[in-house]
Amino acid sequence: MNEPEIISMGCRLNIAESETVRQNLKNSNVDTNDLIIVNSCAVTNEAVRQTRQAVRRAKKNNPHKNVIVTGCAAQIDPRMFEQMPEATAVVGNFDKYDPANFKFGLDTNRSDIRVSDIMAIKETAPHMVSAFTERSRSFVEIQNGCDHRCTFCIIPYGRGSSRSVPAGQIVDQIKALVDKGFREVVLTGVDVTSYGPDLPGKPTLGMLLERIISNVPDLPRLRLSSLDGIEIDERMFELLTCEKRLMPHIHLSLQSGDDMILKRMKRRHSRDQAIDLVARLKSVRSEITIGADIIAGFPTETETMFEQSLDIIDQCDIVHGHIFPYSPREGTPAAKMPQVDGQIIKDRARRLRNKVSERKRIWLEQMVGKELSVLVETSGRSGYAENFAKVEFDNPVEQGQIVNASIVSVKSENLRAKVLA
Repeated sequence: MNEPEIISMGCRLNIAESETVRQNLKNSNVDTNDLIIVNSCAVTNEAVRQTRQAVRRAKKNNPHKNVIVTGCAAQIDPRMFEQMPEATAVVGNFDKYDPANFKFGLDTNRSDIRVSDIMAIKETAPHMVSAFTERSRSFVEIQNGCDHRCTFCIIPYGRGSSRSVPAGQIVDQIKALVDKGFREVVLTGVDVTSYGPDLPGKPTLGMLLERIISNVPDLPRLRLSSLDGIEIDERMFELLTCEKRLMPHIHLSLQSGDDMILKRMKRRHSRDQAIDLVARLKSVRSEITIGADIIAGFPTETETMFEQSLDIIDQCDIVHGHIFPYSPREGTPAAKMPQVDGQIIKDRARRLRNKVSERKRIWLEQMVGKELSVLVETSGRSGYAENFAKVEFDNPVEQGQIVNASIVSVKSENLRAKVLA
């Protein structure tokens, strides 16, 4: 039986979950030869448009196959996809883990909409332990859902409440990945710093990290996806600054550098708290590099407010920036706020990207002449240093190895290096 074709839209978490769905179907008695599954994204109106486009394209190219829509957009607005003639059925975010929801034909009387109430789901089911590999790294899902209500974000309505995977299951998954030869694991989720309060004993993310580091001694590199800085407690701070197997690369969910915009976003941190956190981290572990998500042109953002976001790039020395032009998402409070002109939003996004590129260039130039530890990618011609700088090699190196490399020069936004014997 062939594996199902799955089209993943949006985030890395979606890709990890698509792999879990694929394995579940592969181990079931569901005939997947005539299935195409589109795992949708709902983060912006544009993401929904692209999902609908992917559904149409999948049916056009495979007219005799059933096209099933699942994921966040399907969870939030199942009727919209049901009304698409190209879609055979809609399967919810929780429901996609049950292979029976992908059965079709005369032997079933199931509805074309197979979507549970995601807000009513509280269990920390084993299906949430999922992973996918990207080049030489592997991403492991430790948490799903979100209990916060940022005014620009629709995702809690597609993912439900925050639910954590028991630590033992995560450790077992990571051990299996290490046994397969992976040298780096990235912990991912919707809101990873909210890990634990729903589990017995209410463990924290710091406690989970301690358990992984202690119980998987053969894992050389452990990395974290986006963090909410306000939830970094002292236990986790000590690990981030003192544990050498935890990579010195911290990506913060900042969103803005202006206090009034942060309040209107319903973020829980202030500008000064973000700046202070970075200063404290770097004062203990100077090699830590900072990444951040920043939204350009959030409703009501004035030029003065925007300049605060520009300035926080310097204040926090942000060298890995994910810059998002604000796009209203129907169903969110921010979509009803006074909007910023679209051309101004584009211009502000450009200025933020240029500012990050400027700081990144300075940062990269400071590494010329230094030696870095690099995990080699699939191509063998590049890899990532511990600080997440991308490093290119003049000659191919065996994939999956961690090598020491001498940095020779800066090439665009990457480093050029000579591998040391």
